[in-house]
Amino acid sequence: MIATIFVTALLVIPAAILIVIGDQVDPLSEAKRISRKSARASNDKTQLRIRLEELGKGSDKEYEEFRIKQYGYCAGSAAVGFAFLLAVSGSLALAIIGSVIAAVLIFLLIDRQLTQDVKKRRELIEAEFPAVVEMLTLAIAAGETPMRAMLRIAKSANGAIAHEFEIVVTGVRSGAPLHESLDAMGRRVKSVMIRRFVDALVTATLRGAPLVEVLSRHAVEARGNQRNRVMGAAGKAEISMMIPVVFLILPISILFALWPSLANLNLFAS
Repeated sequence: MIATIFVTALLVIPAAILIVIGDQVDPLSEAKRISRKSARASNDKTQLRIRLEELGKGSDKEYEEFRIKQYGYCAGSAAVGFAFLLAVSGSLALAIIGSVIAAVLIFLLIDRQLTQDVKKRRELIEAEFPAVVEMLTLAIAAGETPMRAMLRIAKSANGAIAHEFEIVVTGVRSGAPLHESLDAMGRRVKSVMIRRFVDALVTATLRGAPLVEVLSRHAVEARGNQRNRVMGAAGKAEISMMIPVVFLILPISILFALWPSLANLNLFAS
């Protein structure tokens, strides 16, 4: 009886509060305001803004939407877990502990999924980088300006780097210098390869160095890095393939080789 009253109060009290303040405050706006305030107060210790910016979602609205979605899934999982455990076990303490654990797990899973998305995008950018640098080198060698070459790649190619070039072109058209837009791209994409490329391109642009030579050198280096990355992945795959060979196939082979001898020894012993 007490548990039923507690669950009813847990569901009715928030609804009553929303009805009372509904004419004065928009719940969604209030949630966004609280989310913004808490994010600024915590100084983004989880680096959520940095990861969202790397995915191209760096606006305050997208940050707030992600936080509201994360907290909403946590609250929903906590409510479902609480109701389920309370109905199954009948223990209020167990239901509360289970709901808290469910909320924490959902929070960590969503955060981990975001980290995996950032990692996949970074790997995709590094895989696209050699081809994009070669395209940029050919376009500039043909007489186009860096801005025009980036715009051509942004329009003709599909990929993360093409999208980043589109952001750079949009920034330059809005009044920002080219080197600042490129530097923002290097800070936005957390990749050592992209950072070195951007630094070299900015230095060559500011000092008037020949861009074709700089880009050609980076294209050769990018192909070498890609080859090393492929060889490293092949080495890891080779090690992974050795696990079933050593722990499954080899013991079975040894067993088949020794079984007749063991059988004969047992026969002689008997």
